[in-house]
Amino acid sequence: MKHELNLKRFLNIIIILFFLIFLTTLPIPGLYADNSSDDDESWEDISDSTSKVEHKSKPTTKEDASHTRTKNKKIKYWVAPMDPTYIRNEPGKSPMGMDLVPVYEDDNQSSGSGSAVRVDPVMVQNMGVRTALISKGKVIRKVRTIGEVVVAEDQISVINLRYSGWIEKIWADQTGQSLKQGEKLFQIYSPQVVAAQEEYLLAAKNKGPNSSLAISAQKRLLQWDIPKKHINSVLKSNNGQLRLIVRSPRAGYILHKNVVLGNRINAGKNLYKIGNLDRIWIKAEVYEYDAPWIKIGQTAYMYLTFQPGRTWQGVVSYIYPTINHKSRTLSIRLEFDNPHLKLKPGMFTTIYIDAQEKNNVLTVPTEAIIHSGQRQIVFVSPQLGYYEPREITTGLVGDNRLTEVINGLDEGETAVISGQFLLDSESQLQEAIQKMLHAKLQKKSKDSTKSSSIKEKSHTHQDGAKNTYYTCSMHPQVIEKEPGTCPICGMDLVKKEMP
Repeated sequence: MKHELNLKRFLNIIIILFFLIFLTTLPIPGLYADNSSDDDESWEDISDSTSKVEHKSKPTTKEDASHTRTKNKKIKYWVAPMDPTYIRNEPGKSPMGMDLVPVYEDDNQSSGSGSAVRVDPVMVQNMGVRTALISKGKVIRKVRTIGEVVVAEDQISVINLRYSGWIEKIWADQTGQSLKQGEKLFQIYSPQVVAAQEEYLLAAKNKGPNSSLAISAQKRLLQWDIPKKHINSVLKSNNGQLRLIVRSPRAGYILHKNVVLGNRINAGKNLYKIGNLDRIWIKAEVYEYDAPWIKIGQTAYMYLTFQPGRTWQGVVSYIYPTINHKSRTLSIRLEFDNPHLKLKPGMFTTIYIDAQEKNNVLTVPTEAIIHSGQRQIVFVSPQLGYYEPREITTGLVGDNRLTEVINGLDEGETAVISGQFLLDSESQLQEAIQKMLHAKLQKKSKDSTKSSSIKEKSHTHQDGAKNTYYTCSMHPQVIEKEPGTCPICGMDLVKKEMP
């Protein structure tokens, strides 16, 4: 019993709690009446002010600004945004389902030139079009080629004896050894030279040193390239010398050596090749089309890969008279000083030759020129957004990215130096569109003429059907006054009424 009583009390408490919660959710009349009215008034004020702000800011949107700019323009035709060749006289849809875009009458007109093209400034920025002023300046043409360092031929000497003998001592025994003029090379014993000395002494002793026999013996020694000093020493000592010292005829370096100690030397054999490297030659070749611009005495600049930043200056000293028929190149020779022997024979160098130079001539940036076969075109911008193709005649093409302009441009004009190929494409596209429009207008005039002829036929043949005629669905040029079949495709003619 007691347990049932407690359960009833617990249920009563739960019911009372649910009832209290339900009462708290009910609205109490008049509690929020004043505040709600104030809020409604404030919201009405905010909405009014917002509508006023929106009304003031509405004309400043891009759409309205664009509408204001194009409001007074006359639409010429409608074109598909993805296919410029799809042209219509009224708005509609393109074959791809896109809305046609209007083209206005002044979109393709420039200031005074019918061949110019007009491009929207936003499109110009997207195309990356850059311009430059046409002015007068200096144009330099340089010929670039590759050269090889060689020993100057006029600085080479060869040691070649005119008599035979044996090498008994060598001082210059290394290839590449530096020599001074008159320095000892080797010592030789020659029986021929010894015998000639004895004959000279005998003639001088018996007939006198000024006798014809003594003079003849002396000339023989001189013709063998025996030094005069050595001959006088033999005459003074009255004794022939068994050994002869050969000396270097010039200062330089041993380029080639063909002698060893104890070797027997025959007359006419090359023993040494000595060259002076203080001034060297550069042998280079230029292409056939650059050959007319190369002249003797022109300044040349040389660069070496292992000495970046250093420039060597020389001159063109000789131009060979023939062209290599295999490589179609012209050989030239340049001369350079070689202090401290930095230039070694056999090195390859890069050569630049100042071939031509013109001062105070009208120039245009080389990248602005479009080469179209026989013509050279430059796009000129008379004003922002308008570009006119101009045919020019060019002269010297310089290496400083400038080209001489002979005629076609004036100083102070603005030339397009970037994006001109896109402008050229746009120009050709607009020209094609104008041709299409012209053909369409001609076709429209023909259609109107044909329609008038049909009206005349219908009026002249009034046999119960004044305003009707028969034509083929596939060949509208077939027009008959009575029903029948098409003479081209055989289809039944369709009855049409005059508009």
